[in-house]
Amino acid sequence: MKTKKSHGMVVSALRARTHFGSLLRRVEEERGSLVIEKRGTPRAVLLSIRDYVRLAAPEPEVLKAVGQESKENRTDTLSSREIDQLIRNTRAIHKARARKTKR
Repeated sequence: MKTKKSHGMVVSALRARTHFGSLLRRVEEERGSLVIEKRGTPRAVLLSIRDYVRLAAPEPEVLKAVGQESKENRTDTLSSREIDQLIRNTRAIHKARARKTKR
């Protein structure tokens, strides 16, 4: 059945499949996480959308810092094509340097 661990609730894959709706409600209401195990091995995590966004989205301070650095480097007005070209050029330079050091 369910076991409690310090990082959240743990359930088997079979139980998660058969009781998905109730587990989903529980994760949402408790704002916790749910580890899904298959044959005793953790395989996936179910967490509320709020927790996911909090973990996946950059913090506002990080976005401000990235924006400021972009302005300082004058890269804040580049188009997607220009960015892609800069990436290709930088990769080519790094590749050429790597070849030189191998000789």
